[in-house]
Amino acid sequence: MEVILLSDVEHVGLRGDVVSVARGYARNYLLPRRLAEEATPGRVAELQKRDTLRARHEAKSAEQAQEIAAALSGTVLRFEVKAGPTGSLFGSVTPTDIADELWSTKKIRVDRRKIETDPIKRIGRYEVPIGLFEDVRVEVRTEVIPEGGELPSDAELADLEAAERAEQEAAAPEPAAELEEILAEVDAAEAAEVEAEGDEPAETDAETEAQAEPEWRADADAALAEE
Repeated sequence: MEVILLSDVEHVGLRGDVVSVARGYARNYLLPRRLAEEATPGRVAELQKRDTLRARHEAKSAEQAQEIAAALSGTVLRFEVKAGPTGSLFGSVTPTDIADELWSTKKIRVDRRKIETDPIKRIGRYEVPIGLFEDVRVEVRTEVIPEGGELPSDAELADLEAAERAEQEAAAPEPAAELEEILAEVDAAEAAEVEAEGDEPAETDAETEAQAEPEWRADADAALAEE
């Protein structure tokens, strides 16, 4: 099923992309959460027209790209977002968000696919690389700030990230402990099986002969009957 993404969706595509996804994924996840809409011919035509208009503002030569790079080299983008106590965002800052901010604040149009960063998921200071034209690239300073607050120092940011990592490690089960428990259970089961086998009385030779006797006796009786 083809849909138009209304937001950047990790591992699927960027906002405005027309993508093909499983029908169940679209019906049960993307559409109910308004992350996408069905790709009707009319909407696809609208998107193509919009992309054509936007492309007119992008760099068409190395000279234009150099001018844009010079303008962006001193730019600092700021995003105020909701964040948890350890600096993790309730959401993310995506390449599309950065492209939109460049247009709204600087009137510089950049293809969001040329913004070379994964979604940003923590507060902090970032240098976001952008490809403008062939070999012309620029890194744009980007600050992701907690909503209603200030951006901590780099040392404080490192401490927050370390604290979150420690919490995650504490919450995660210890693989070594799990393995030891499994091995102990296996050993106990094997020991129980061995003990059960030892409790069973061993068959005596007489019992073995008694069990085997009906077979040879039947053979002998059959031979006698034929004679």
